[in-house]
Amino acid sequence: MSNFKQYKGFLLALIAAMMWGISGTCVQFLFQHRNINTEWLVTVRMLISGVLLLSFSQSQKNTDVWLIWKNKKDVIAIVVFSILGMLAAQYTYFAAIQYSNAATATILQYIGPVIIVAYLSIRRRKLPSALEGIAILFTLAGTFLIVTHGSFRSLSLSAPALFWGIISAFALAAYTLLPLNLIKKYDSSVITGWALLLGGIAFSFVHAPWKIQGHFDLVAMSLITFVVLFGSLFAFSIFMISVKIIGPTNASLLSCTEPLSSALLAVLWLNVSFGIYDWLGSALILTTIVLLALNEKQAPPAEAGIELNNIN
Repeated sequence: MSNFKQYKGFLLALIAAMMWGISGTCVQFLFQHRNINTEWLVTVRMLISGVLLLSFSQSQKNTDVWLIWKNKKDVIAIVVFSILGMLAAQYTYFAAIQYSNAATATILQYIGPVIIVAYLSIRRRKLPSALEGIAILFTLAGTFLIVTHGSFRSLSLSAPALFWGIISAFALAAYTLLPLNLIKKYDSSVITGWALLLGGIAFSFVHAPWKIQGHFDLVAMSLITFVVLFGSLFAFSIFMISVKIIGPTNASLLSCTEPLSSALLAVLWLNVSFGIYDWLGSALILTTIVLLALNEKQAPPAEAGIELNNIN
């Protein structure tokens, strides 16, 4: 792989992460200040993004968005990814924001890379490396500080906030790993578009898009537009491209800029209270990203991110 192509993959992952971070803070504003319904926003976001992305993909030369439906195995794979990957990642993250805030929800979601490490260790029947072990300990310590603020006697987060935050981390891991075989065969925009559309259709049975709730003004509409176009359509598309270029582990590691951008924006814009324990816990969790990146560089090819591309 040329250095230029690798740097392109790194840059796309970073931009996607920043868009997600900003989008998460916009979602928090919509929930808290415009009373927008969580399920409605997830449904509308996925439906609109899916339709737009598939329309764009079909307009490109040599792209047939319907080709994936001619292979039964791939049909099953895209349906599973759309529900357990795309929809799960979006809804659990939004739910975590609803019950806490964008900064905390994003930090908890980024336990995902450690979950990937644990999954691969079990799959390979091999203990984590020293750096991976330290990363796991740092993640546990960071999560403890965020959740308890250093006290064993009480939680700083509500039970629903903690539940959805942890589930969103598993969803992030699933979103990263599930589509690997699909993006080898089809354009990433096609995979992302179908996953968004199918997830949106499925979630319409939970909350129909025409059942609008909340206060809509120019600010609300502008933020919803940003969430749909940049926080979903744009971000998910370029992240899938980065996964294809640099592998799921590297893409997940580089996307650690999401919690930083989300936390800073939430503190500066929405006046979210982020105390010393929150910052320290966040630092520990983000340090795991660095440790895992170092481990990726040190591992031989058969054990590094290259193998991740071959997971079924």
